[in-house]
Amino acid sequence: QVQLVESGGGLVQAGGSLRLSCAVSGRTMSTYVMGWFRQAPGKEREFVATISWSSSYYADSVKGRFTISRDNAKNTAYLQMNSLKPEDTAVYYCAAGTEWSFRASAYAYWGQGTQVTVPS
Repeated sequence: QVQLVESGGGLVQAGGSLRLSCAVSGRTMSTYVMGWFRQAPGKEREFVATISWSSSYYADSVKGRFTISRDNAKNTAYLQMNSLKPEDTAVYYCAAGTEWSFRASAYAYWGQGTQVTVPS
């Protein structure tokens, strides 16, 4: 069974940075496309970023501020978030799948989420 565990969330002032981590266990992460999604209160889950074995893709709202990466040797994916804004406040979820996609339905495995709060 594949398990994903996110960490690194917290409270950060606008303009600050956070790095989220997603530790994968149960199967080697190199098998999967990795994605990050987020869900703000009262809103639907939305795509943030995805990374395959050689390419990455970002939502327009985070492009230029967030960077997705992966370390297959450590079975860990990352989301570096810079220049954070209050509208980035959400629960951030890590996901693993076999299709490079911005659709949540393409990802079979999900973590429990980590809260990121950027006060206005």
